[in-house]
Amino acid sequence: MAEELGERTEAPTGRRRREARNRGQIARSTDLGSAVDLIGAFLALSIMGGGIVTGLAALTAHLLDSSQSGAGIRLAEIDTSLRSTASKTAMIAGPFLLVMFGIAYLAQFAQVGWLFTLQPIHPKLDRLDPMKGIGRLFSRRNIIKSLVGILKLAILGVIAWTVASGHTAELASLPRLAAMAAIIVLGRMIVDLCIWMLAAMLILGIIDYVYQRIQHTKDLKMTKQEVKEEMRSMEGDLETKGRRLRMAREIAMQRLRQAVPTADVVVTNPTHFAVALKYDGDKMAAPMVVAKGADFLAFRIRELAAANDIPIVERPPLARALYHNIDVGRTIPAEHFEAVAEILAYVYRLRGREPVAA
Repeated sequence: MAEELGERTEAPTGRRRREARNRGQIARSTDLGSAVDLIGAFLALSIMGGGIVTGLAALTAHLLDSSQSGAGIRLAEIDTSLRSTASKTAMIAGPFLLVMFGIAYLAQFAQVGWLFTLQPIHPKLDRLDPMKGIGRLFSRRNIIKSLVGILKLAILGVIAWTVASGHTAELASLPRLAAMAAIIVLGRMIVDLCIWMLAAMLILGIIDYVYQRIQHTKDLKMTKQEVKEEMRSMEGDLETKGRRLRMAREIAMQRLRQAVPTADVVVTNPTHFAVALKYDGDKMAAPMVVAKGADFLAFRIRELAAANDIPIVERPPLARALYHNIDVGRTIPAEHFEAVAEILAYVYRLRGREPVAA
């Protein structure tokens, strides 16, 4: 019944997941990314904040120093002053900004991995339809998303209220404290509040990420018919590749059947490599490789050589060198002349022909 209705009951295949990823359709939680960014900012400020505040305070004091500005800033010096101030500010805040950039990048990379695609920014004309836009606005998914957002805000609000309630006595004592002591008390309260809020945001982000992965898998589910069509398509691709491989192998075998019978000798490894050599002193300056092969093709070359009464000589080092270094249709290089000439001389003696000169 589900198959007749076209219900998506089947888990997405690897191919469907890859296609969705290439379109930019991935499981990603913005809540988790934001929580990691804020935690990173909190930790970075805890470590680097003192240096940043000190540096900016010194820069501000320098700019406001009466010895520097008592006579006023001349118009010609404004550009130089602005450049100097900007460069010093960048040197003070630059390390913190770089750390935050790295944290933001890692927070997204941990969820998505390496992915570059322009599909999400391609224009989609169907999104210009106002009726469809209204339908998406009041869709079940958007309503649930809005309710979940309100629930998250409520949770964070309850946590903030609970933490603040725990510091009621300290808040009541602030008017009786000196300015510096009050700042210290407020700082502790803010740090305590930040820790609880960030922990809650991280937990909510992890829950949201798990939900996004489950929802992503659900969105990619397939009908039984889609699975069948994909399997049929893949089988067709495999069949096409197999047919091409068979054609390539048949072409290679046809070349071997034509070339090996013309050879004078086959040099072997003895089983892994086989190289068929031919030499005609009237037409060739040096012996030529007319066929070569490894493993199965080497076996077929030996079979063809035996069927055509062509001598097979085992010379493993020479066979390996000829197979790896010389293409079919090329003559052998000078460093192999002596070894090949020795083999051809032996073959010619067997056949009663004039031996080749080394």
